Amino acid sequence: MFPSLYISHGSPMLALEPGASGPALARLAAEWPKPKAIVIVSAHWESNELLVSGNPQPDTWHDFGGFPQALFEVQYPAPGDPLMAAEVAERLEHAGLHARIDPKRPFDHGVWVPLSLMYPQADIPIVQVSLPTHGGAALQTRVGQALAGLRELGVLLIGSGSITHNLRELDWHAGPESVEPWAREFRDWMVEKLEAQDEVALHDYRRQAPNAVRNHPSDEHLLPLYFARGAGGKFSVSHAGFTLGALGMDIYRFG
Repeated sequence: MFPSLYISHGSPMLALEPGASGPALARLAAEWPKPKAIVIVSAHWESNELLVSGNPQPDTWHDFGGFPQALFEVQYPAPGDPLMAAEVAERLEHAGLHARIDPKRPFDHGVWVPLSLMYPQADIPIVQVSLPTHGGAALQTRVGQALAGLRELGVLLIGSGSITHNLRELDWHAGPESVEPWAREFRDWMVEKLEAQDEVALHDYRRQAPNAVRNHPSDEHLLPLYFARGAGGKFSVSHAGFTLGALGMDIYRFG
């Protein structure tokens, strides 16, 4: 059975400058057979309602600015999977979560940046599930639980975000050994609660975790973690680290 993953995708430049995350993602992909499909929740598809991408051939969306031209030339031409999208929507409906198919959704960088390092051949069908941020952690846990059975069918489930994500406090000159204490304290608290399976504390992280709002002024980059956790099994850390002083690059495995 496939695990579910939470991947901190960092800056879009990860696609060109993968650092330590690139080898870590490649090692993970090599641990199991090629998935039948990938179902992914990205921090970069916030929505009011629950949507599922049904585009058979999504474009590579460069949904950012201010980066080198080489990054805008990167393409990730993986196919979509309308039949899998219908299966995802049906499972969500069965769990009491109304979902609608979006036939035109492209791949945002929360999808193609990490997957280009895991599966550079771009030959695995991908279905994206949107992130209704108003539903918070509890909704993402339910979405993950509703789709957990897909793992038994050879589908890899991924939440793509960042374990810490305060872009205003990044140090663009910091080396990988430089980590802000307020960022490390938050990451360590999250790992502790994930290991303890303390769902009450995890769902209430904005009040209970140290420096929660400082690490996540808005929580769209943390919420995909709850999707991965809801979909998976036993928690383990596959990769840990920081870039730019406070941008967490952890990768977590569930199952």
